[in-house]
Amino acid sequence: MTDLQIAKSGLTGHTVCLCKGGKTIVSDKRGISPIMDFIAEGVDLRGYAVADLVVGKAVAMLFARCGISAVFAKTLSYGGKAVLENYEIPFGYETLTEKIINRAGNDICPMEKAVASTEDLEEAYALLKEKISRTE
Repeated sequence: MTDLQIAKSGLTGHTVCLCKGGKTIVSDKRGISPIMDFIAEGVDLRGYAVADLVVGKAVAMLFARCGISAVFAKTLSYGGKAVLENYEIPFGYETLTEKIINRAGNDICPMEKAVASTEDLEEAYALLKEKISRTE
């Protein structure tokens, strides 16, 4: 099995599963929290394949910044798809959607809004860190 296939099978019961060379990392946190936590903890994610429940532009930019090698999303937004294509990260998905909606279901995800006006990975990361710090 490929790393991406292992990550996909490991997604069951979790929100995200990463795999590289048979080593898996899982999280049950929602949104961009798992990847932001891994970055904050200094986890080297270069070369990992990832399976995630929801991939929008925000998390796709984090994946590109971290050097993720392949992505599978249960739900992928057009914005996330564009980022993955731009950084030539192979990907697959079950559902392609126009936008990622917030948890209340009444607006666009705040993390998506935070990165809407940038294509720069470092700027996106800084904007996301700032957004999270303001919501805690």
